[in-house]
Amino acid sequence: MAELVQYYGTGRRKTAIARVYLRPGTGDFKVNGRAFEEYFVTPAQRSAAKSPLVSSDTAASFNVIASVLGGGVRGQADAVKLGIARALMLFNAELRKKLKSDGMVSRDSRGKERKKYGQKGARKRFQFSKR
Repeated sequence: MAELVQYYGTGRRKTAIARVYLRPGTGDFKVNGRAFEEYFVTPAQRSAAKSPLVSSDTAASFNVIASVLGGGVRGQADAVKLGIARALMLFNAELRKKLKSDGMVSRDSRGKERKKYGQKGARKRFQFSKR
């Protein structure tokens, strides 16, 4: 039996976690067992998720299988982006320079700021009354 060739990358964004597998193929893209266009409905989400493949010109040469959980759909799209970028760097280390210049190598560590006591939210205050 032939050995299965695949490259794995983990991507995270806010509370979303994506496990991404790249397999040599024809460009098929599945997210949680569903079609790419069915899962990511807006063009911004689709372009964000596919951007590492597009910038490295490998979109048609890999089948992408992504398993995402947690967070919202936008955060999941960014998590898939980081997972694809990390898997591409395992496939070819020379792609790192191009991906890094496009800002796809580092994790976006921004998260939700916690609500503080004595306030209505993280930044919003209760209405101040002078008299």
